[in-house]
Formats: sequence, C-alpha cells, structure tokens
Amino acid sequence: MPVEEVVLLDEAHRPIGSRDKALVHDADTPLHLGFSCYLLDAEGRVLITRRALTKRAWPGVWSNAFCGHPLPGEALEAAVARRGHFELGVTLTEIVLLDSEFRYRARDDSGVVENEYCPVFRARASSPLAPNPDEVMAWQWVSAEDLIAAQAATPCVFSPWMVAQLGRPNIRQAL
Repeated sequence: MPVEEVVLLDEAHRPIGSRDKALVHDADTPLHLGFSCYLLDAEGRVLITRRALTKRAWPGVWSNAFCGHPLPGEALEAAVARRGHFELGVTLTEIVLLDSEFRYRARDDSGVVENEYCPVFRARASSPLAPNPDEVMAWQWVSAEDLIAAQAATPCVFSPWMVAQLGRPNIRQAL
C-alpha cells in the first residue's frame, strides 16, 4: 500500500512540507491540513457516523459524515469526493465550502492529538451508502435540529471538532 501523506502547515496555514499520515498523529501532532464534510440526503437529513473502534484517534465516537486529509497537490474538493467514496462508498454532488477558517486542536483519551486547519464542507449523497467497516462502525441520518440538540446535551459522545464546528453559526445554519 502506498504511503498516504498529509500536508504540513505553518501558523499562517501555508504548506511547508508533507509527512506520512501514520507518523503525524501522536502526542505532538504538527499543524496540518485536513477537512470535514457534512453529508445531506434527499430529505435534507444530516449523516452522522460512529468512528470504527480500530481508528487511532477517537475510536467509537460519533461525528460528522467523514473527515480526511488532502494529499499534497490535491484540491480540497477532490479530496472530499475521494474520501467520501473511500469511507462511505458514496458519490457526492454539490460539494460546498461552509467555513474556510476552522482550526482546532484536541487530545483524545489515549493522548493522540489532532492539530488541524480544517475547512468544513457540505455535500449531498447521490448514491446509496456502503460504509467501509475499517472507518465507520455505525451511521444514522438525523435532522439538523436533533443533531444540534444532541451534541449540545451530550458533547462527550461526539468528536470535539464536530462540537466546535456546530458552535459556529455559519456551519449550523447551513445544515
């Protein structure tokens, strides 16, 4: 299997190199480029996914549809489409940037740190889901209102990036 690299960034969010994804996420994770995507179905419901228990960071945690990292030189929208297909087996349409300035740093219970400049997207599913069990252990389509209420009531059940993203009015209102 080829090495999957992530794009390392300086504090101004400019690329400064790349590193093997498997070596980036630890207790001293450098700032790198990622993305998050919220997926809507034909009825306007939002997909939430429960991360597989084999995931290195935040295993078993509920989160937005999927996240990922663009490869060096890969456009963000292309990375979103690629990762949506890899994690969920889904074809995406209407990939829309919701927030180009989202950044977060969080540490999970095992000590793994995420440190990302993470543009946030919304897309629509144009094919049935076929989730990859190495990535997703469960999924559910929910109304935006129910998702916002659930994460406000029980933030510890959800990924820290999703909780922070749903705290931003521009993202919350776009769902």
